[in-house]
Amino acid sequence: MPNILVAEDQADIRDLIVLNLQQAGYGVLAVADGQAALDSQLERASDLLVLDLMMPRLDGLEVVKALRARGRATPILMLTAKSTELDRVLGLELGADDYLTKPFSMPELLARVKALLRRAELLRAAQAPGAPQALLRNGELEIEPGRREARVAGQTLEFTALEFDLLLHFASHPGQVFSRARLLDAVWGYSHEGYEHTVTTHINRLRAKLEQDPMQPRFILTVRGAGYKMRDAPR
Repeated sequence: MPNILVAEDQADIRDLIVLNLQQAGYGVLAVADGQAALDSQLERASDLLVLDLMMPRLDGLEVVKALRARGRATPILMLTAKSTELDRVLGLELGADDYLTKPFSMPELLARVKALLRRAELLRAAQAPGAPQALLRNGELEIEPGRREARVAGQTLEFTALEFDLLLHFASHPGQVFSRARLLDAVWGYSHEGYEHTVTTHINRLRAKLEQDPMQPRFILTVRGAGYKMRDAPR
């Protein structure tokens, strides 16, 4: 049974989230501030963290930053009441895997939680001893899906689970153009209008990790501002 940490300072929202997660069969621990969330994760990591952006002691962004700086790859779903795109993008840039803007429905939250946990389980299965190995190549880029590893010019790169899934999806369909909505469906496991910014942010993070020179993209590029594809690397 997956264990989920809920960090939310508003008691009514926190209690409602906890109730719905427990009814869905998850083990849940709830805290009311960011410092308590960080302390709990450093002591014993949960399978997933549902993290409010604005909290006392430490805000959600600081918690994400601290966990990722320590190499913790726990999936993080951020909750935010802020309406500006900057706040959402900053959370994703720091390492959050997904976000929900308040107010949100409980079925939508449960769908996001299920998708993130499923992705984490696939990662664990792929890294298990005896897992089948394969290799995808695109110029200097090499991807081993079974080991969840990617290298550029022989150098291993570190990706979050979502970043790796996005990269693998592109590499498995070279030259094919994908809209943000299609990528949400194929990689995130859901498609909701208004969450295309999530795709854009993750692609920007992929570019930063893949490209030695951002002005000379070798792998992922924008097509007419409406979609993305991985082109063949120059020979």
